[in-house]
Amino acid sequence: MEEIVVTERSGGLRSYGEAVDWINGLIPFGIRPGLDRIETLLDKLGNPHRRLKFIHVAGTNGKGSTCAFLTSVLIKSGYDVGTFTSPYITKFTNRFQYNGTDIEEETLLKLSNALKPIVEEIAETELGSPTMFEVATALAIMFYATETYPDYVVWETGLGGRLDVTNIVTPVISVITNVGHDHMDRLGDTLEAIAFEKAGIIKSGVPVVSAVTQPEVVRVVRETAAAKKSTLYLLGEQFDIEPLSNAENEQSFRFRGLFRGIESLSITLNGTHQLTNAAVAVMTLEVLRQYYALIVDDEALEEGLRAAAWPGRMEMVVDSPRILLDGAHNPEGVQSLVETLKSTYRYDRLRLVVGMLENKNHEDVIKHILPIVDTLIVTEPDFRTKMEAGPLADLIRGIQSDKPSFELIVEPDWRKAVTHLQQITGETDLGVVTGSLYLIADVRSRLLYNSDSEKGW
Repeated sequence: MEEIVVTERSGGLRSYGEAVDWINGLIPFGIRPGLDRIETLLDKLGNPHRRLKFIHVAGTNGKGSTCAFLTSVLIKSGYDVGTFTSPYITKFTNRFQYNGTDIEEETLLKLSNALKPIVEEIAETELGSPTMFEVATALAIMFYATETYPDYVVWETGLGGRLDVTNIVTPVISVITNVGHDHMDRLGDTLEAIAFEKAGIIKSGVPVVSAVTQPEVVRVVRETAAAKKSTLYLLGEQFDIEPLSNAENEQSFRFRGLFRGIESLSITLNGTHQLTNAAVAVMTLEVLRQYYALIVDDEALEEGLRAAAWPGRMEMVVDSPRILLDGAHNPEGVQSLVETLKSTYRYDRLRLVVGMLENKNHEDVIKHILPIVDTLIVTEPDFRTKMEAGPLADLIRGIQSDKPSFELIVEPDWRKAVTHLQQITGETDLGVVTGSLYLIADVRSRLLYNSDSEKGW
């Protein structure tokens, strides 16, 4: 068995804050697809990832919620679970969780000090410096392989799949929630191209569960699974759901799977899209039960699904007036938001704040929003690649809407935008903040804790 190496060499970092600053200081190296640097980094650490059981989750939308369902059910079933997700909503430690609790600051500092000399050593080679996300991924692997030793690690991709840093692992099962129009500047300008990248997480002989629906996407996933001799469990074929009820904070559904049916399961996450995410999680657990002797009894399954929560997604953070946060930042995500607002919530007028990044599909996002809003406040996320409020407002003015009239307000300062939202939202109205998760992170911290978030990718 390979020895896992955690050196006692200190990187000279003296506090949690310094460790986070060092990792975030690698952001200028960007997102550089490819696994060469992470392979080298993990090799120098003794390849600790080879000792862990990963559930690898990719997809355009629903990754985080699916990870939350999986984590919650596994914990309720008595397993120790690591969960690695991105971006984080409140604090850098959010992305490294063990049994639902963030990594301790002292542990993150210790692991950062172990990593820093190795990262600097690689930076001097032709490979160049590991990126922020590569270092965060290595830190997660060290946390699980040398500190906490979970039974399973729920492992969310960062961007895409095939060349994503997280694809360094060979999981016990792969999950592809869905494929939509996001990160097209990096993953390709067609659904087939994006699907090819997502399907890159499928490994030889490792089963894959998916809820992709578009025919061209299904074809790519099916062909990739066949080429890898991986069994594919596809929503609508090997498993299916039947919605039973839908109310705010309570939905139920009937599950039909290849191995068995379950008459009624409930979730508290809002939006019919969450029923699909829950079904994907259930099918994933069913496959693990069938082939890996996973023990999940019905009571743990029911309790785990109901207990699952995911911050910043259809989350009511203030009750009077009602302010709902949803990090919908691509056309499919906003379509789900609009459908949920129509089917689940009751209100007289809808007041909505939106702030986006510059690389997003703005026009299609706005086209979904305009028909339902009474007031639209355009603002800016506090992030380096933000879309400025002025040009976004100009785009909105140029879009024809079925809505006869709505009020358009331009407020670049997100704090003032949210304050204004609270002022104009009556007790029978609904206020919504949507768009970039960086905006959601800041607004959530301000409204819930009256503090600033550490938000980041």
